[in-house]
Amino acid sequence: MKVSISGVRGIFLDDLNLKDIIHFCYNFSHLIKSKKCALARDTRPSSEILSHVASAALMERGIAVYNLGIAPTPVAFRESRKYGSGLIVTSSHNPLEWNGLKFIIDGRGINESELECLLKKKPDSREKIGSESEIDSSYVNEAAKLIGNVKGRPNVVVDVGGGAAFEVAPLLLDRIGCKVKKINHIPGKSSRGPDPTSDRLSDLTRLSKNGAIGFAFDLDGDRLVVVRDGKKQTPDTTLGLGVAKALEIGYKKFVLSIDTSVAIEKFINNEGGQVKISKVGEANVVDLMLKTNSQAGGEGSSAGFILPEFNMCRDGLLTSGLIASMVGTKEFLDIVKFMEGYFQRRAKVNVDSKFHKKTIEILTKKMKKKFSHIITMDGVKSIIDDDSWVLVRQSNTEHSIRVSAESNDFRKVKDIEKEVTSLVSKSYEEARRNRNH
Repeated sequence: MKVSISGVRGIFLDDLNLKDIIHFCYNFSHLIKSKKCALARDTRPSSEILSHVASAALMERGIAVYNLGIAPTPVAFRESRKYGSGLIVTSSHNPLEWNGLKFIIDGRGINESELECLLKKKPDSREKIGSESEIDSSYVNEAAKLIGNVKGRPNVVVDVGGGAAFEVAPLLLDRIGCKVKKINHIPGKSSRGPDPTSDRLSDLTRLSKNGAIGFAFDLDGDRLVVVRDGKKQTPDTTLGLGVAKALEIGYKKFVLSIDTSVAIEKFINNEGGQVKISKVGEANVVDLMLKTNSQAGGEGSSAGFILPEFNMCRDGLLTSGLIASMVGTKEFLDIVKFMEGYFQRRAKVNVDSKFHKKTIEILTKKMKKKFSHIITMDGVKSIIDDDSWVLVRQSNTEHSIRVSAESNDFRKVKDIEKEVTSLVSKSYEEARRNRNH
């Protein structure tokens, strides 16, 4: 089971069970000052039963539950602003056998101190039993109002992967003036995997070859992949398109995670904007946004564009609408062309979570011998030159260590990623040997 500021995730009935759900909901109730909580779930086979258990656990602690049923993460974040807190039964882009919980306080994901509260056992106390109400969301109306009407009726193909965005994503895009075609829109049924960033998206790429733009979502609707002219765009390009729209609106202050393409930072600087760099993780990006009064930004690795005035989370739904409003414009073509000059490689090495810290420690020593400019703000990052870098960090959501690399030279980035991934594997082997001795 993985527990971090990204939430709780595990394989249901393996390392995540109903007792775990009750435990974390009990502890989460201590963070809910309003005594009210919006609740949502994705379309995984186990999500309905976990949602019932989560609702009962919260009500036992005196919390009034406002149940959205199946609803995307961005919808839950938006609605949670009305109630003071939110809880989502999901493990986002993880395989179907996984599940978990995402926690929302004051419209944002939990921070490090709130995570500590979730981990510590709290004393039991008698509470008046809370209630449960089914609610509808005003998300589509509010997002459509922010985006405005799209010119030219662009052709859009929407692939929700059988996930929680099955209703909201097509409805929003239709509302703003797109011609929408839906695939994989039946909840719980899909011809592809839950993570659009790693899937080939064969159906979507085929249908978007004739001038349509394609949007693919993960199971809880916060991650977005853009397909253009039958070709998947990189996660960083998706974020870059959101950033370009924010610049067009007039925003100048941005926060980007440390694993985001240097191309986006350069594009912002070229347009007169300012960039602050945060640790990886939606909650870390949002936290720095709030501290610096920044207006937009996000994470390149997850294609996660964040517009905090609307939602303090990755919002693939809103981003799809913002990008649709740019199709065919100079701004759209400029950012895509700029991003095409840089190449990203992202890999991961399967590493048991109990070896994450030691593996990174060993790796850091090896990388300091190989590279001169090292940053250890989040994992270990080497700045190789003005256009090339590599970052290694432990995953918050999986039993793996991630390697991200970028350069404006395709051969160079392949060599960097291959070399450093090999170093991670060797460091892991060394960490395991040290433990066994």
